[in-house]
Amino acid sequence: MTKGIVIREAHFPGRAPIESYGNGGFRFADMSHRGSLLCLPSGIYGWEPADPLALTPADFAKLLNEADQVEILLVGAGKDLRPLPAALRAAMKAAGIAADPMSTGAAVRTYNVLLAENRAVAAALIAVE
Repeated sequence: MTKGIVIREAHFPGRAPIESYGNGGFRFADMSHRGSLLCLPSGIYGWEPADPLALTPADFAKLLNEADQVEILLVGAGKDLRPLPAALRAAMKAAGIAADPMSTGAAVRTYNVLLAENRAVAAALIAVE
């Protein structure tokens, strides 16, 4: 019995700065990923959301499972700053996480600085073209 191609969830098991972004994806740890990213203490994950106005607490289930290791969540909402939906803001506040929405470019730059300072930071980065 042979197995065909096994598709696994995109996951990098560690923390790494984002080297570049654009063209619908990101480069980090000498790899590239097409699509959005969720950068957590446990690693960097491929992430489905593409519309910052439609984000829900369910989109952040992995983050909420690691809430005790995260103080700051940077939300890169694409090309422009978009406010976080009220339910998402409430869920982050209840988990003790300060959520800061900004453009994806600003979130990448801020994430890299806070990561270099060894801060308890996570980032949700919506890919931009």
